[in-house]
Amino acid sequence: MTAAVFTRILRSHLSYERIFLLLFLIALIARFTLLDLKLFHHDEAVHAWFSWRLQTLGTYSYDPVYHGPFLYYVTAGMFSLFGTSDLVGRIIPALAGALLIPLVYPIYRLGYIGGRQAVGAALFLAVSPDMVYFSRFLRNDIFIVFFSLVLLVAALYYFERGERKYLIIGAAAAGLGMCAKENMPIVIATFGSYLVYAVWRRTLILPRRWKADLVIGIMVAAGIMVVFYSSFLQHPEILADGWLRAIEHWTSMHQQQRLGGPPYFYLLLFVLYELPVLLLAGCAVLQFLMSPARGQPGTEENIGGIDALFNRMLRASLPVPVPAMDRQNEFMRFCIYWMITSVVIYAYIGEKVPWLILHQLLPLIFVAVYRLDRDRWKSVAAAGAVIFLVVMTLHVAFTPADINEPIVQVQNSEDLRTIMALIDASATVAITTDNYWPLPWYYRGQANSHIAYLTPPVSPETLRARDFDLIIAHDLESYPSLPGYEKETYRHSYWFSTHDNKDRLLAYYFTREGITGSVNWDVFVRENTPACI
Repeated sequence: MTAAVFTRILRSHLSYERIFLLLFLIALIARFTLLDLKLFHHDEAVHAWFSWRLQTLGTYSYDPVYHGPFLYYVTAGMFSLFGTSDLVGRIIPALAGALLIPLVYPIYRLGYIGGRQAVGAALFLAVSPDMVYFSRFLRNDIFIVFFSLVLLVAALYYFERGERKYLIIGAAAAGLGMCAKENMPIVIATFGSYLVYAVWRRTLILPRRWKADLVIGIMVAAGIMVVFYSSFLQHPEILADGWLRAIEHWTSMHQQQRLGGPPYFYLLLFVLYELPVLLLAGCAVLQFLMSPARGQPGTEENIGGIDALFNRMLRASLPVPVPAMDRQNEFMRFCIYWMITSVVIYAYIGEKVPWLILHQLLPLIFVAVYRLDRDRWKSVAAAGAVIFLVVMTLHVAFTPADINEPIVQVQNSEDLRTIMALIDASATVAITTDNYWPLPWYYRGQANSHIAYLTPPVSPETLRARDFDLIIAHDLESYPSLPGYEKETYRHSYWFSTHDNKDRLLAYYFTREGITGSVNWDVFVRENTPACI
């Protein structure tokens, strides 16, 4: 069989629909394989603990420090269905991350991206190190990415077909996103500002009943927010000042720069984990700017049969002439605007944490696949990019040991497994540090009965009087020794120190050897106890 014959047979069996199904399966495998490989991160443990309290006690009240209520209600629901565990807590984020792939398909079906562009975007989303890592993570950001893409798809369908059901879907996505995290307004403002621009340029014509639809959409989104933020009407007082508390808190966090970093913080992460996608996106922007057709209205010939038919029908129903729209060029213009806006905003925001890269990566991926169906060199480059992304994903998401990577933000160390084994083997345990998470999650309910959380400082005399089998102290608030106990120091949590490594980033890029910060615990085991033996 010749290569040409084999290629024809392969193409006849590999429709775009089958390719998207295959990519979705790859995304599911990447996100659900060994989903509980790593211990819960500090924030994951807090989120899971609040969800467990909601499930068991029915108590929840919005606090902007811990973001929106959506995560807690869906996680509590999963705990009710499948039990409480790290794996169950991560199922919904993993599913949301995998569902990004099929959401690319409708954009292709509407003609806003070509077939190879759609496959490239879906493949990048499926194997991106950041997308995979933070899909296996009980945080809100993957929900924001998911709802952003749902909102985009629903908006495109609404403006194409003018059917109210798509507006309701988009409004629900916006409302749920607002219930997930306080940065969803950035997405809505970005989309909304470009919408105003497109209407002003008359590349987009609003449906005749858009005002009534807008009111309905606002009511749907607001209704969802009222239900979630009021804890299903248990705390209606939150509706009065919750939004104000959120603004005050996150404004103060921006000013304090509690987790600060330079404006180029996310650029370093892109170079480390998404370098080929970043380079492809940069080339795409240059290609778009140099394209002679980018500023010209489309024609029936260069738009295509179905799209040309739609434009003819649209213009026939309007009282003034409207130029045809080149969907792919207009979508690319929007994605560049979305990408640049996101990069600038997150560079400005004082709180610099690795999971916020997702909100910049999503539009960057759509920009990166520009002209992928026209330029052969870009297809070859995209194939090489996938290899790079897969290798990095395997490293950051599937290495069981502690890793020295900036994608890690104060991750709980694998040393905690040894500490928890000592706790399990002890009859009485004292925790003498305020930095005790994730222990309340792993020792919740009755499992917590043999643990005493003592407010530091705690004198050795107090500990001796209580006769604990195991004593855990922060190494900076610890004791040189305790009579009758053996002392061992373990790493509690760790992080890559951007500040300490700033002068050797190039060497780190190739060797992955750098300075790691950590919080350490001194663990005192009483002699002649099962934990000591």
